[in-house]
Amino acid sequence: MKRLIFFLSILLITNVLYAKKTTEVLVEPPNWWVGMENTDLQLLVYCKDIAATEVKIESNLVELKAVNKVENPNYLFLDLVVKKDAVAGSFDILFYTGKKLTAKYTYELKNKTVRKRGFSSADAVYLLMPDRFANGDTTNDSKTEVLEKVDRTNPDGRHGGDIKGVVDNIDYIKDLGFTAIWANPFLENNSEKYSYHGYGITDFYKVDPRYGTNDDYKNLSAQCHTKNMKIIIDMVFNHCGINHWWIKDLPEKSWLNNDETYLTNFRGEAVVDPYVSDYDINKMVSGWFVPGMPDLNQNNQYLANYLIQNSLWWIEFASLDGIRMDTQPYSFKDFMAIWAKRVHLEYPDLTLLGETWLQQVPFTAYFQKNSPVSGDYNSGLDCVTDFPLYYAIKDAVNEEESWTNGLLRLYYIMAQDFLYSDASQNVIFADNHDLIRFYSAIGDNYDKYKMGIGYLLTTRGTPVIYYGTEILMTGYEHLGHGNIRKDFPGGWLSDPNNAFTKTGRTGAQDSAYQFVKTILNWRKTCEPITEGKFIHFIPENNVYVYFRYTDNKAVMVLMNNNNNEARTVDCTKFNEILKNYTSGKEIVTNTEIKKLDKIDISKKSIMIIELTK
Repeated sequence: MKRLIFFLSILLITNVLYAKKTTEVLVEPPNWWVGMENTDLQLLVYCKDIAATEVKIESNLVELKAVNKVENPNYLFLDLVVKKDAVAGSFDILFYTGKKLTAKYTYELKNKTVRKRGFSSADAVYLLMPDRFANGDTTNDSKTEVLEKVDRTNPDGRHGGDIKGVVDNIDYIKDLGFTAIWANPFLENNSEKYSYHGYGITDFYKVDPRYGTNDDYKNLSAQCHTKNMKIIIDMVFNHCGINHWWIKDLPEKSWLNNDETYLTNFRGEAVVDPYVSDYDINKMVSGWFVPGMPDLNQNNQYLANYLIQNSLWWIEFASLDGIRMDTQPYSFKDFMAIWAKRVHLEYPDLTLLGETWLQQVPFTAYFQKNSPVSGDYNSGLDCVTDFPLYYAIKDAVNEEESWTNGLLRLYYIMAQDFLYSDASQNVIFADNHDLIRFYSAIGDNYDKYKMGIGYLLTTRGTPVIYYGTEILMTGYEHLGHGNIRKDFPGGWLSDPNNAFTKTGRTGAQDSAYQFVKTILNWRKTCEPITEGKFIHFIPENNVYVYFRYTDNKAVMVLMNNNNNEARTVDCTKFNEILKNYTSGKEIVTNTEIKKLDKIDISKKSIMIIELTK
């Protein structure tokens, strides 16, 4: 026994001494998977003077094809090929200085999962801002390793919401009728201030510790899937945070575009403009978004591979269903098309959504895959954010009717759907984390609210509801982003009211909640809404009528935009649809519509009628 103890002691001392002789290296991606369609893998290796070492890998799982040195001697980029017959396992990456082993990294390959992914117009998406939704774990509010601590008194500060807060309230989201969750970025944003929004990433492979851990995010995804819901990650390729660990020690000068004195012009239309000047396009795609967000140069081949592999890593690690790509037109468009192609090679049914914040339909349509207006360019994006429709919804319910205003705005936007390759996949919304709250935009008018939200949940496209819109949360963008990103009431134990519960909502809030819940839960199984076609009729007398229909089922929607008058609508002109139906039921009020020859609709209101034969 004594001899065994002595032997183990010697072994322990030897291992400690050996560990001290080797140097810790950072490798990204930190692991990979066998079974990928593309067997190439490029590893970023970071360590002091790592370029002076000789790299050796002896494994039957991978082949080391090339060791790439760059301007900075603290980096290597290793080109590996994962063998087609490789199985899950590990191998060592050895770094030698002469005959001396100076560093070692044990790299793991796991089995790629196979499952159905993606979201579509059959889904309804709940968008939330993690820091402002719910604080499920107060112990992670102000971690020692982060620069900005929690301060709920600061509208632009950290408030403490986290992943556990989302998990704790999944049932609230599911019961409302949502089938997918999109959360603003969870990744580390370690900046001194204004870090809560998530778009200044300082580590592309690490969840911000104030939200939890990588495994916590994986658990959120698993919880969603257990409840038959989907998870959409928010990614950022155009820029990173000023405190990202590369920024202090860049691999190459070309890793970034320009410097913080050269700002973008925010003119996404320049990417599409056939007459654009070099000056304007360069300002758009090579300028920094803001001084604290360095602009990434996706034309650098190593950065390009890094970003693509980062997407694939998170898809596999967290079992994702979709990616929402922030500021899609601001990155180099040819690279973004390559990214989409690589992602779809590995995950053909995963949905790629691009944030295309553009004012007009042609500019927006350009960025959807197979676009009829993009010429030889193909973005590869399954869907785009329909900002033109957003502006139309807000204005339609606010304006007096004219030849082009009021409900005619909805008509004209929809009449341009021929410019999209598939407008039914557009992601549609009435507000989001960058926009004035919908209830504020319509002057806190509940009738307008029901018209706008009712339209959003029944027209073509995949609807997104911003957290709190279902309980009439307010906020003005011109008062600062903190004003449109207020804490969800009840997400913190100290909150006086808990709007996650009926007793914690005011009467008006609960009416809005029930309105949204009724439509969403009906929508789930209504084939004309989830997969049907769209037909509409030019608005007359401030009344807009449209139908969603399949071969055997149909839904009729009427909107009366008159401020003071009800309308009796003569339905004979809708005979091309109504000839197949005899009656219907208004789904919000559960009212029977016994005849379809004439329908009475109240002032400033919407009716959603499920037709019956």
